[in-house]
Amino acid sequence: MTTALMTAAPTLSCTLPPPRAPVARLRLHPRRRALVRCPAVPELASAASSAVTELAPAASSAVTELAPAASAAVTELAPAASAAYGVLLLGGGAFAYARSGSKGSIFGGLAGAALMGAAYYLMQSPETKPLGEAVGFGSAFLFASVFGIRLLNSKKLVPSGLLLALSLGALCVFYSAYLQDKV
Repeated sequence: MTTALMTAAPTLSCTLPPPRAPVARLRLHPRRRALVRCPAVPELASAASSAVTELAPAASSAVTELAPAASAAVTELAPAASAAYGVLLLGGGAFAYARSGSKGSIFGGLAGAALMGAAYYLMQSPETKPLGEAVGFGSAFLFASVFGIRLLNSKKLVPSGLLLALSLGALCVFYSAYLQDKV
C-alpha cells in the first residue's frame, strides 16, 4: 500500500529565478540610503559626488545671505515670545486654580509670569539682553522639564503635552536668540 501512494504522487520541479543585477548603496544622507540596481555603479557614484561638490559652494553662499535676516527676526521675536509665554503661563495657572482649586498651579503660573516679565524687562536694553535671554531660556527649560515629567506621569496630552510643546518652542526661541547675540 505504501508503494502505491509513492508512485501516485506527482513530481514537482523547481526553477530558480534569474540572477538580479548587483545592488549598490549610495549614501545620500547619513541615515537614508538609496538602492541602485545598475552594472555601472562606480561611475554613477563618482558622478553624483562630483555634482555635489560643484553645487556645495552655491548652496553655502545662499545660506549665508539668508542668515542675517533670519537672525534679526529671532532676536526681535524673543521679547515678544517672553511676554506671550508669561501671559499664557499666568492664564493657565489662573484657569487651573479656578477649575480645580490647585494652589500649586496658581503659584507656578505666577512664578512663570514673573520670570518671563523679568526676562522681557532685561531684553529691552542692549546691555542686558543676553542676560534676559538666559533668564528666559532657564525658565523655559524649567517649565519644559516640569511639563515633561507631568506628561510622562499622566500620559495625557492636555494640558501637559500642549504646555510642553509651548515650553519647547519658547526654549528654542530663547536659545537661538542667545546664540545669535553671542555671534
